[in-house]
Amino acid sequence: MFKKMLKVLSIFIIFFGLSVSQVVLASEGEKEKVIDEKNGPAIVVLGERLSEAQKEQTRKLLKVDEEAEVKEIIVTGADAAKYIKGDPNSNMYSSAKIKRLDKGEGIRVIQVTPENITEVTNDMYANALLTAGVEDAQIEVASPVKVTGHSALTGIFKAYEVTGEKLDTDRLKVANEELDVATKLAEDAGVDQDKVSQLLTEIKQAIAEQNPTTKEEVEQIVQEQLKNLNIELSPEYKQMLIDLFDKIRSLDINFDEVKSQLENLAGDIQKKLEDAGVDKGFLQSVADFIKQIFQSIADFFKSLFS
Repeated sequence: MFKKMLKVLSIFIIFFGLSVSQVVLASEGEKEKVIDEKNGPAIVVLGERLSEAQKEQTRKLLKVDEEAEVKEIIVTGADAAKYIKGDPNSNMYSSAKIKRLDKGEGIRVIQVTPENITEVTNDMYANALLTAGVEDAQIEVASPVKVTGHSALTGIFKAYEVTGEKLDTDRLKVANEELDVATKLAEDAGVDQDKVSQLLTEIKQAIAEQNPTTKEEVEQIVQEQLKNLNIELSPEYKQMLIDLFDKIRSLDINFDEVKSQLENLAGDIQKKLEDAGVDKGFLQSVADFIKQIFQSIADFFKSLFS
C-alpha cells in the first residue's frame, strides 16, 4: 500500500513540475503583438491542395496567431506555370510565411517541417531567392505532407507580386533552374547538400568579384571552385553548372548590392560544415537520451497499473 501511495505521489510531483514549467515558459514567451508599419504585414501562402484541416495545421506550424497582421493567399498550379514554368496541374502543398526585414539583414530561411521537405535545404532556398531578386526577408517553409519543396518558391514569388513588388521573370526562371540543378547535384550526383550550397555560393561570389564577360570565363570559375572544394563531377554535371552560371552572369543582377548577403550565406554554410562532424553525433546522443526518458516513463506507468 505504501509503495502504491509513493507511486501516486511521484506522478503528482511529475505532473505538477511539468505544469509549472509550462506556465513559466508560456509567460516568458508571451509578448505584445506590434504592427510593423515599415515592412508591412506577414504574408502566409497556403498550397491549394491542402484540406481545410491541413490548412489549419499549417497555420499553427507557421505560428500565424503570433503575428499582429497577416495577409493570406493561396498558391495554385496555375501560379507554378506562371512563376517557375511548372505544370499547371501540379498539386500544391508547400506553404510559407514571409516577413520583410530591414535592408541589410539578409535572407533567413527556416524549414518548420524539415522532415517533410525532402530535397531542398534552407541554403538552397536562400541561394535561389537571391538569384530571383528577393532580399532581406525571413521565410518559414512548412508542409503537413512529404514534398520535394520546389513549389514553395512559387508561393514566395506570388507573395511578392501580390504585395506590389515586381520581380524580373527572367530571374525567376533562372532561380528555379538553380534549385533544380542544386537538387540534382545532391540527389543524382551524390554531392552532400551543404557542399552543394557552398559550391553555388562560392561561384556566385567569384562572379561578383571577377565580373566575367564570356562563357569561357564562367567555365574557368566553375572549374576553380570545384577544385577548391574537392568536388568531382561528371562532364554532364559540370556543363549543367556552366550553363546555369552563364545565365546568371547575363542577368541584370547588381552583385555589389547582394555581395554582403552572399558573404553572410557563405559564412553560415562554412560554419555548418565545420560543425557537422561534432553536431551530428551530439544531436543523435540527445535524441537517444530523450528516447530513453520516454521509455522509462512508459515502463513506470506500465508497472504502476500492472
